[in-house]
Amino acid sequence: MTSVGIEAINFYSGLAYLNVKELAEYRKLDTTRFENLLMEEKTVVLPYEDPITYGVNAAKPIVDALSEDERNRIEMVITCTESGIDFGKSISTYIHHYLGLSRNCRLFELKNACYSGTAGFQMAINFILSGSSKGAKALVIATDITRFMAVDGGEALTADWSFAEPSSGAGAAAILVSEKPYVFQIDAGANGYYGFEVMDTCRPIPDSEAGNSDLSLLSYLDCCEQSFLEYQKRVEGVNYKDTFEYLAYHTPFGGMVKGAHRSMMRKFLKSSPAEIEKDFRERVMPGMKYCQRVGNVMGATIFLSLLGIIDYGDFHTPKRIGCFSYGSGCCSEFYSGVVTAEGQRIQRKYAIEQQLDSRYKLSMDLYNNLLKQSDLVKFGTRNAKLDFEVIPGLLNLDRKEKLLYLDQINEFHREYVWI
Repeated sequence: MTSVGIEAINFYSGLAYLNVKELAEYRKLDTTRFENLLMEEKTVVLPYEDPITYGVNAAKPIVDALSEDERNRIEMVITCTESGIDFGKSISTYIHHYLGLSRNCRLFELKNACYSGTAGFQMAINFILSGSSKGAKALVIATDITRFMAVDGGEALTADWSFAEPSSGAGAAAILVSEKPYVFQIDAGANGYYGFEVMDTCRPIPDSEAGNSDLSLLSYLDCCEQSFLEYQKRVEGVNYKDTFEYLAYHTPFGGMVKGAHRSMMRKFLKSSPAEIEKDFRERVMPGMKYCQRVGNVMGATIFLSLLGIIDYGDFHTPKRIGCFSYGSGCCSEFYSGVVTAEGQRIQRKYAIEQQLDSRYKLSMDLYNNLLKQSDLVKFGTRNAKLDFEVIPGLLNLDRKEKLLYLDQINEFHREYVWI
């Protein structure tokens, strides 16, 4: 069978962040409970950033590293998002344009809450495995932003959403999928998927979210167990502990992942609390290091978890990583792949940690001011001119490479500039 997987992967985490503990104290949240959520920082999207700038800025270092012939073999660009800007036009068209890719390319967009990134990734995997275009590559862009505060729910949607604000982030993962899986070789055919209709979280209007947090947790736990059981049916001799040296979870916030892992260890291994805590630190915590600093970035979050493991894990010998992806509404999937020392070396050149360290730290006053400006570029905006000095001098800082920013919206068409 053809080898397939991730040739290159990068994450873009934006320009600014907020300390979520400071946010919790400012909002007068229950900080005792907050500590259990295992969150530290969240990326905050600026008015001149959007899912397109995030996606392009994530993908550009990957594309720039390719030869012209290699770039021309990118025959599919899939955008995976719940932050689309139009009911018809896919943001993949903008991303394709600003990356300067060949016009002989399929461009389309997928939506299924936080599962969308995995949906696009698996579609790309199967395109390569099909052999219909030998040597082709697919570029998957999982990109999402949060510009909204949680809306008031109806009687069925009255859960405590005050913790959604601290956990909601922004970012994009760009994944180049090909027959050269230098970074992550997928276990082809080793997939367990599970889904059903549930109203746990949703975006009933473009720029706001509603839902039932308790129902969301229960759905996540159910899908984690059932998708793994389906994986176990399809792959002989699988054991939850021994088969996978690391586990990458979709991470809405760290506390949910810890609860899910505890549930799985109890059900499948009858582990003691001490054994569970040790296993969590060793196999799961590496995948949470970046997620704790960015927040939930929906379809990109599972890949941010995977990146944390690749960067912080021990790969002196090849290691298998089990991946659990979940999207509200809902659909889920458990799949796996292998990372080597060479893959880790290749991946570390993108310096995700340094990128996170370089973000601008927002004060609460500036953060609140940014929230008031969110309407400038909301869904359906017809005309707007963006102010690059909303944080004076931020775009004038010396950077190794230019980044893409939204300059204006002219009769619904978005226009961007490199700075």
